[in-house]
Amino acid sequence: MKLTAGSTLVAALFACAGLLMQPAARAAAPVVASVVTGLPDFTDLIEKVGPAVVNIRTTEHIKQEQGGNDEEMQEFLRRFFGVPVPRGAVPKGGRGARPQDEQVQRGVGSGFIISGDGYVLTNAHVVAGADEVLVTLTDRREFKAKVLGADESSDVAVLKVEGVNLPSLRMGDSGKIRVGEWVIAIGSPFNLENTVTAGIISAKSRDTGDYLPLIQSDVAVNPGNSGGPLINMRGEVIGINSQIATLSGGYNGISFAVPIDEAMRVADQLRKTGKVTRGRIGIAMGELSKDVAESLGLGRARGIEVSQVEAGGPADKAGIKVGDIILKFNGQPVEKGSDLRRQVGASPVGSKVVVTVWRKGNSLDIPITIVELKDEKASAKLTPKKPAPAQAPNAIGLHVSDLTEAQRRELGIDSGVLVDSAEGAAARAGLQAGDLILQLNNTPVTDAKQFNALVAKLDPKKSLALLVRREDATSYLIVKPRQ
Repeated sequence: MKLTAGSTLVAALFACAGLLMQPAARAAAPVVASVVTGLPDFTDLIEKVGPAVVNIRTTEHIKQEQGGNDEEMQEFLRRFFGVPVPRGAVPKGGRGARPQDEQVQRGVGSGFIISGDGYVLTNAHVVAGADEVLVTLTDRREFKAKVLGADESSDVAVLKVEGVNLPSLRMGDSGKIRVGEWVIAIGSPFNLENTVTAGIISAKSRDTGDYLPLIQSDVAVNPGNSGGPLINMRGEVIGINSQIATLSGGYNGISFAVPIDEAMRVADQLRKTGKVTRGRIGIAMGELSKDVAESLGLGRARGIEVSQVEAGGPADKAGIKVGDIILKFNGQPVEKGSDLRRQVGASPVGSKVVVTVWRKGNSLDIPITIVELKDEKASAKLTPKKPAPAQAPNAIGLHVSDLTEAQRRELGIDSGVLVDSAEGAAARAGLQAGDLILQLNNTPVTDAKQFNALVAKLDPKKSLALLVRREDATSYLIVKPRQ
């Protein structure tokens, strides 16, 4: 076939276009298989685990005068039975009025069976104050339950019903959960028994409790779900649904569950003794700010600051001092106060632990014997007399004076200086007359002369950390130069 000039030009253009397109074709992104292959099917899982989830109803016996005030009785019936009572339907009281025992339903919650012989887990708040607890299974069998024990701090309670070969759930490992994995909740929201909701784990170790790092999920949880299980795709319980974050009282997309590992440790104690024993070391503590950490040479904010030491307590006997920064507990890092509370609380009473502290720029390992948790409040009270200022304020705006021997004995300290007045940078940092200064950065303060000499040598462009005691509280304050 003969090519004309025009056809030759067109062919050349197509050839050039092909050559130009080839590199683009070679550079095309490879096809990547999707990480998510489809939504899960929960049907088999629910059939398997659903029979072990129970409905819990509680009642309370309230003694009322038979008769009594007409309006008060009407209000009582309206509140607890939810219907108006016609005026005159309640007899008025008189001399012959007798106490009458009214059985009133207190609330509805959820729970789940953990063994075939009838042990049930739920929340402590579900059964708090109840005189009678009724447990209903999905097959409509109903049992009166005995509350073996309830722990308010962890919000865990253990019930016992008299049954054999009951359906039960398998416990999972809440330490291995992953953010984003699918979970389901089963319970009785608004008394709608055996309601199933699904979602994902939103976060781990949320610090919303003193002793438990809670699991956050977006599973729909409402009043009545409390005490029900949070279950993974293997049919294992990984948490007990306990709380919701809400402004309205209903589901807002954020719910919290007690990790099952922690819950079972509590449950084991409740089954054996009916109560939970926790350890303590006898300190009060505060969080460490970034500025304080840098001033003390720690680099980043980590650990917790010891603000009080109970006289004669375990920490005091071991040599822990106010102003120490606790970095580790038995080798485990302490990043914040809730970490230490949980670590100490979980330690057996009488056991020996090693606490790593930062003191005066150095790391120290201090052995401590754990005792039973009772009351950690220190009793020392700061009541110094304010001396008159005797000299001009120092470089950070403080007048300070020495403590008398009587004041030191009263306060239970060996050193420190009393703030007579504060102005300038010190006042902006929050210092005030009557405060005690115990330490400047990593250096203990012995007397006014030494303290003023230390201040005079400081770089006026850098912040400094002062360990300050005010009444029964001790904490670090950062004094910053004016920018």
